Amino acid sequence: MPTLYLRLVKAGYERYASYGAASVAGLFTNTVFGLLRVAVLLAVVGRTGSFAGYDVASTVTYVWLGQGLLAVIQLWGDGAFAARVRTGEVAVDLARPWDLHAALLATDLGRALHACVFRLVPPVAFGAVFFPFRWPEWFGTWPLFAVSVLLAVVVCGQARFLFELTAFWLLDARGVVALWNALGGVLCGLTVPLAYFPDQMRLLLAFTPFPSIMQVPIDVFSERGEALILLGQQLIWAAVLVVAARTVLAMATRKLVVQGG
Repeated sequence: MPTLYLRLVKAGYERYASYGAASVAGLFTNTVFGLLRVAVLLAVVGRTGSFAGYDVASTVTYVWLGQGLLAVIQLWGDGAFAARVRTGEVAVDLARPWDLHAALLATDLGRALHACVFRLVPPVAFGAVFFPFRWPEWFGTWPLFAVSVLLAVVVCGQARFLFELTAFWLLDARGVVALWNALGGVLCGLTVPLAYFPDQMRLLLAFTPFPSIMQVPIDVFSERGEALILLGQQLIWAAVLVVAARTVLAMATRKLVVQGG
Protein backbone atom coordinates (compact mmCIF):
# COMPACT_ATOMS: atom_id res chain seq x y z
CA MET A 1 0.00 0.00 0.00
CA PRO A 2 2.77 2.59 0.73
CA THR A 3 4.03 1.97 -2.81
CA LEU A 4 0.69 3.19 -4.14
CA TYR A 5 1.05 6.57 -2.47
CA LEU A 6 4.66 6.92 -3.60
CA ARG A 7 3.42 6.34 -7.13
CA LEU A 8 0.80 9.03 -6.59
CA VAL A 9 3.54 11.44 -5.50
CA LYS A 10 5.35 10.61 -8.72
CA ALA A 11 2.13 11.00 -10.72
CA GLY A 12 1.51 14.41 -9.16
CA TYR A 13 5.00 15.49 -10.18
CA GLU A 14 4.68 14.13 -13.72
CA ARG A 15 1.26 15.68 -14.24
CA TYR A 16 2.61 19.19 -13.77
CA ALA A 17 5.90 18.40 -15.50
CA SER A 18 3.93 17.61 -18.66
CA TYR A 19 2.76 21.25 -18.88
CA GLY A 20 6.10 22.91 -19.49
CA ALA A 21 4.65 25.95 -21.25
CA ALA A 22 2.26 26.60 -18.36
CA SER A 23 5.16 26.44 -15.91
CA VAL A 24 7.15 28.96 -17.95
CA ALA A 25 4.14 31.27 -18.22
CA GLY A 26 3.49 31.07 -14.49
CA LEU A 27 7.15 31.69 -13.74
CA PHE A 28 7.16 34.77 -15.98
CA THR A 29 4.02 36.12 -14.31
CA ASN A 30 5.43 35.54 -10.84
CA THR A 31 8.64 37.33 -11.80
CA VAL A 32 6.76 40.37 -13.13
CA PHE A 33 4.63 40.62 -10.00
CA GLY A 34 7.78 40.12 -7.93
CA LEU A 35 9.35 43.17 -9.54
CA LEU A 36 6.23 45.21 -8.78
CA ARG A 37 6.14 44.05 -5.18
CA VAL A 38 9.85 44.78 -4.72
CA ALA A 39 9.33 48.31 -6.00
CA VAL A 40 6.41 48.95 -3.65
CA LEU A 41 7.99 47.48 -0.51
CA LEU A 42 11.38 49.06 -1.12
CA ALA A 43 9.56 52.39 -1.28
CA VAL A 44 8.30 51.66 2.22
CA VAL A 45 11.81 51.03 3.61
CA GLY A 46 13.50 53.58 1.36
CA ARG A 47 13.48 56.63 3.61
CA THR A 48 14.69 55.06 6.84
CA GLY A 49 16.42 51.99 5.40
CA SER A 50 14.32 49.73 7.62
CA PHE A 51 10.69 49.15 8.51
CA ALA A 52 9.26 46.68 11.04
CA GLY A 53 12.64 44.96 11.21
CA TYR A 54 13.00 44.59 7.43
CA ASP A 55 15.90 46.28 5.65
CA VAL A 56 16.48 46.29 1.90
CA ALA A 57 18.06 42.84 1.69
CA SER A 58 15.51 41.14 3.96
CA THR A 59 12.65 42.83 2.09
CA VAL A 60 13.96 41.59 -1.25
CA THR A 61 14.42 38.10 0.20
CA TYR A 62 10.88 38.16 1.56
CA VAL A 63 9.42 39.11 -1.82
CA TRP A 64 11.23 36.57 -3.97
CA LEU A 65 10.76 33.72 -1.52
CA GLY A 66 7.07 34.58 -1.39
CA GLN A 67 6.77 34.62 -5.17
CA GLY A 68 8.42 31.22 -5.37
CA LEU A 69 6.51 29.67 -2.48
CA LEU A 70 3.19 30.84 -3.89
CA ALA A 71 3.25 28.07 -6.48
CA VAL A 72 4.69 25.51 -4.07
CA ILE A 73 1.99 25.83 -1.45
CA GLN A 74 -0.66 26.57 -4.11
CA LEU A 75 -2.43 29.09 -1.93
CA TRP A 76 -5.25 29.44 -4.45
CA GLY A 77 -6.37 25.99 -5.50
CA ASP A 78 -8.25 25.07 -8.65
CA GLY A 79 -11.34 23.77 -6.85
CA ALA A 80 -11.11 20.45 -8.71
CA PHE A 81 -12.21 18.31 -5.77
CA ALA A 82 -15.22 20.51 -5.00
CA ALA A 83 -16.18 20.28 -8.67
CA ARG A 84 -16.06 16.47 -8.47
CA VAL A 85 -18.35 16.60 -5.46
CA ARG A 86 -20.78 18.84 -7.32
CA THR A 87 -20.91 16.56 -10.36
CA GLY A 88 -21.00 13.35 -8.36
CA GLU A 89 -17.71 12.07 -9.77
CA VAL A 90 -16.38 11.85 -6.21
CA ALA A 91 -18.37 8.62 -5.88
CA VAL A 92 -15.84 7.00 -8.22
CA ASP A 93 -12.97 8.31 -6.08
CA LEU A 94 -14.55 6.87 -2.95
CA ALA A 95 -15.04 3.48 -4.60
CA ARG A 96 -11.36 3.09 -5.46
CA PRO A 97 -9.21 0.80 -3.26
CA TRP A 98 -7.30 3.56 -1.52
CA ASP A 99 -7.55 6.07 1.28
CA LEU A 100 -8.92 9.08 -0.59
CA HIS A 101 -7.47 11.65 1.79
CA ALA A 102 -4.00 10.07 1.69
CA ALA A 103 -4.19 9.80 -2.10
CA LEU A 104 -5.02 13.48 -2.52
CA LEU A 105 -2.27 14.48 -0.09
CA ALA A 106 0.31 12.33 -1.90
CA THR A 107 -0.66 13.82 -5.26
CA ASP A 108 -0.39 17.32 -3.84
CA LEU A 109 3.09 16.60 -2.48
CA GLY A 110 4.17 15.51 -5.97
CA ARG A 111 2.81 18.76 -7.39
CA ALA A 112 4.67 20.74 -4.73
CA LEU A 113 7.92 18.92 -5.51
CA HIS A 114 7.66 19.97 -9.15
CA ALA A 115 6.92 23.55 -8.10
CA CYS A 116 9.98 23.61 -5.83
CA VAL A 117 12.21 22.83 -8.77
CA PHE A 118 10.58 24.93 -11.48
CA ARG A 119 8.72 27.70 -9.63
CA LEU A 120 10.67 28.31 -6.41
CA VAL A 121 14.33 28.11 -7.42
CA PRO A 122 14.19 30.42 -10.51
CA PRO A 123 12.56 33.45 -8.79
CA VAL A 124 14.92 33.18 -5.84
CA ALA A 125 17.90 32.94 -8.19
CA PHE A 126 16.62 35.96 -10.15
CA GLY A 127 16.24 38.00 -6.97
CA ALA A 128 19.68 36.99 -5.71
CA VAL A 129 21.35 37.99 -8.97
CA PHE A 130 19.71 41.38 -9.50
CA PHE A 131 18.99 42.58 -5.94
CA PRO A 132 20.60 42.55 -2.51
CA PHE A 133 19.69 39.19 -1.03
CA ARG A 134 20.01 37.70 2.44
CA TRP A 135 21.17 34.10 2.41
CA PRO A 136 21.06 31.99 5.59
CA GLU A 137 24.16 32.44 7.74
CA TRP A 138 23.92 28.96 9.29
CA PHE A 139 24.10 25.85 7.10
CA GLY A 140 21.55 24.06 9.26
CA THR A 141 18.94 26.57 8.18
CA TRP A 142 18.66 24.88 4.78
CA PRO A 143 17.23 21.54 6.00
CA LEU A 144 15.02 23.40 8.47
CA PHE A 145 13.70 25.50 5.60
CA ALA A 146 12.99 22.34 3.57
CA VAL A 147 10.99 20.89 6.46
CA SER A 148 9.16 24.19 6.91
CA VAL A 149 8.17 24.26 3.24
CA LEU A 150 6.90 20.68 3.46
CA LEU A 151 4.79 21.53 6.50
CA ALA A 152 3.51 24.68 4.78
CA VAL A 153 2.35 22.57 1.82
CA VAL A 154 0.48 20.25 4.19
CA VAL A 155 -1.10 23.09 6.18
CA CYS A 156 -2.24 24.98 3.09
CA GLY A 157 -3.39 21.85 1.28
CA GLN A 158 -5.47 20.65 4.22
CA ALA A 159 -7.01 24.11 4.70
CA ARG A 160 -7.99 24.22 1.01
CA PHE A 161 -9.35 20.69 1.27
CA LEU A 162 -11.53 21.61 4.25
CA PHE A 163 -13.01 24.52 2.34
CA GLU A 164 -13.67 22.32 -0.67
CA LEU A 165 -15.33 19.69 1.54
CA THR A 166 -18.14 22.17 2.20
CA ALA A 167 -19.39 21.21 -1.27
CA PHE A 168 -20.86 18.07 0.33
CA TRP A 169 -23.27 20.32 2.25
CA LEU A 170 -23.48 23.43 0.06
CA LEU A 171 -23.21 21.58 -3.29
CA ASP A 172 -21.39 24.60 -4.71
CA ALA A 173 -18.36 25.61 -2.64
CA ARG A 174 -17.21 28.43 -4.89
CA GLY A 175 -18.37 31.13 -2.50
CA VAL A 176 -16.48 29.61 0.43
CA VAL A 177 -13.37 29.05 -1.68
CA ALA A 178 -13.59 32.65 -2.96
CA LEU A 179 -13.56 33.87 0.65
CA TRP A 180 -10.42 31.82 1.30
CA ASN A 181 -8.82 33.18 -1.87
CA ALA A 182 -9.60 36.76 -0.85
CA LEU A 183 -8.29 36.55 2.71
CA GLY A 184 -5.55 33.95 2.44
CA GLY A 185 -2.93 36.08 0.71
CA VAL A 186 -3.21 38.87 3.27
CA LEU A 187 -3.42 36.79 6.42
CA CYS A 188 -0.65 34.31 5.59
CA GLY A 189 1.95 37.03 4.92
CA LEU A 190 2.05 37.02 1.13
CA THR A 191 0.85 40.56 0.45
CA VAL A 192 3.00 42.22 3.13
CA PRO A 193 5.05 40.76 5.99
CA LEU A 194 2.95 40.08 9.07
CA ALA A 195 5.41 42.27 10.98
CA TYR A 196 3.72 45.21 9.24
CA PHE A 197 0.45 44.41 11.01
CA PRO A 198 -0.61 45.99 14.34
CA ASP A 199 0.39 44.05 17.45
CA GLN A 200 -3.20 43.02 18.21
CA MET A 201 -3.64 41.63 14.70
CA ARG A 202 -0.39 39.64 14.87
CA LEU A 203 -1.41 38.22 18.24
CA LEU A 204 -4.75 37.13 16.83
CA LEU A 205 -3.13 35.52 13.78
CA ALA A 206 -0.73 33.61 16.04
CA PHE A 207 -3.70 31.45 17.04
CA THR A 208 -4.53 30.59 13.44
CA PRO A 209 -2.76 28.44 10.81
CA PHE A 210 -2.30 31.38 8.43
CA PRO A 211 1.30 32.34 9.40
CA SER A 212 2.39 28.70 8.98
CA ILE A 213 1.47 28.84 5.31
CA MET A 214 3.80 31.58 4.09
CA GLN A 215 5.35 33.77 6.78
CA VAL A 216 6.94 30.98 8.81
CA PRO A 217 8.93 29.40 5.93
CA ILE A 218 10.22 32.84 4.98
CA ASP A 219 11.15 33.58 8.60
CA VAL A 220 12.97 30.24 8.89
CA PHE A 221 14.99 30.98 5.74
CA SER A 222 15.71 34.54 6.90
CA GLU A 223 16.59 33.29 10.40
CA ARG A 224 14.02 35.56 12.03
CA GLY A 225 12.92 34.01 15.32
CA GLU A 226 13.61 30.59 16.80
CA ALA A 227 13.39 28.09 13.94
CA LEU A 228 12.47 25.07 16.08
CA ILE A 229 9.62 26.97 17.73
CA LEU A 230 8.33 28.07 14.33
CA LEU A 231 8.54 24.51 13.01
CA GLY A 232 6.75 23.26 16.11
CA GLN A 233 3.88 25.64 15.43
CA GLN A 234 3.68 24.43 11.84
CA LEU A 235 3.76 20.80 12.93
CA ILE A 236 0.90 21.34 15.37
CA TRP A 237 -1.26 23.03 12.75
CA ALA A 238 -0.42 20.38 10.15
CA ALA A 239 -1.51 17.65 12.57
CA VAL A 240 -4.68 19.50 13.59
CA LEU A 241 -5.73 20.15 10.01
CA VAL A 242 -4.98 16.60 8.85
CA VAL A 243 -7.15 15.20 11.65
CA ALA A 244 -9.85 17.77 10.89
CA ALA A 245 -9.78 16.99 7.17
CA ARG A 246 -10.06 13.24 7.73
CA THR A 247 -12.87 13.73 10.24
CA VAL A 248 -14.89 16.03 7.99
CA LEU A 249 -14.33 13.76 4.98
CA ALA A 250 -15.67 10.81 6.99
CA MET A 251 -18.72 12.86 7.94
CA ALA A 252 -19.18 13.99 4.36
CA THR A 253 -19.08 10.50 2.89
CA ARG A 254 -21.92 9.46 5.21
CA LYS A 255 -23.95 12.34 3.82
CA LEU A 256 -23.05 11.87 0.14
CA VAL A 257 -25.98 11.73 -2.25
CA VAL A 258 -24.96 11.53 -5.89
CA GLN A 259 -27.12 13.67 -8.13
CA GLY A 260 -29.30 11.66 -10.43
CA GLY A 261 -29.21 8.45 -8.41
